[in-house]
Amino acid sequence: MKRSGKLRGNLLSPSQQVVNTAFLLLIFLIMAVPMWNVIVISTSSTVDASSAGLKLWWKSFSFEGYEWILRVAKVDRAFFNSMFVSSVSTVIQVALSALAGYILIQRGLPYKNLITSFILFTMMVPGDLTLISIYQLNRQMHLINTYSGLILNGLISGFSILMMRSYFLSTPNSLAESARIDGAGELRIFARIYLPLSAPGLATIFFLEFVKKWNSLTIPAAIISDQKMFTLPLMLKSLVVEANSSTPNAPDNAVMAAIVISTIPLLAIYVFAQQFLMSGITLGSSKE
Repeated sequence: MKRSGKLRGNLLSPSQQVVNTAFLLLIFLIMAVPMWNVIVISTSSTVDASSAGLKLWWKSFSFEGYEWILRVAKVDRAFFNSMFVSSVSTVIQVALSALAGYILIQRGLPYKNLITSFILFTMMVPGDLTLISIYQLNRQMHLINTYSGLILNGLISGFSILMMRSYFLSTPNSLAESARIDGAGELRIFARIYLPLSAPGLATIFFLEFVKKWNSLTIPAAIISDQKMFTLPLMLKSLVVEANSSTPNAPDNAVMAAIVISTIPLLAIYVFAQQFLMSGITLGSSKE
């Protein structure tokens, strides 16, 4: 009876359940209504899409916006650029973050705490303060309007390094010690023990960093001026605020169609990575 009473004590009262449900419903509507409005406008005719106001249903269903964005703006090129740059740079970044995180958990590493503090310090510096120096450096290294410039900039993430360090700390050190006794080298221990046990953490970092790079606008806008090298965020920016003679003003349904196209890869990756996200974030929170 005591146990039953304790369980009932942990349940929400009817009034609390109503408040909780109403709050969650409000959060859902705040997130879902704008996206649904984007979908409706993107699949409306040009005339209907240009009318003011929130649109939650169609007056006339049409794919005119998608046809325009594919035919005039050539979104396929921007889509390829974003996919190529985001995928390559994220894979390299995850590999570097895992290696750096593994190095930071070594007991014999000199100045380990100082290095960790320095990484934390770099995370506190606003990226906008370094934008001019980043542009100058890329210009001097001939990385302007190149895939190399898009990939190399932002290749190291202090957040990812520290997250992998925390995740590796949750792995029992006895496994590595047993492997060392058997004669295994550090690279083999890293590849055969730490990486397999850290799959949720690796997937979490990959998802977070891919989303960050896919949506990146500041750095690409600073080093890319050639339209053939535009990523999707740059293309959307040019459609909205930089219309020129070569690309006519984009209708509202075309702009919304480009937004929908740009979210498809993120949704696909989320479906794949969601099973790792919670475990990757929570299990990587152990302290040294």
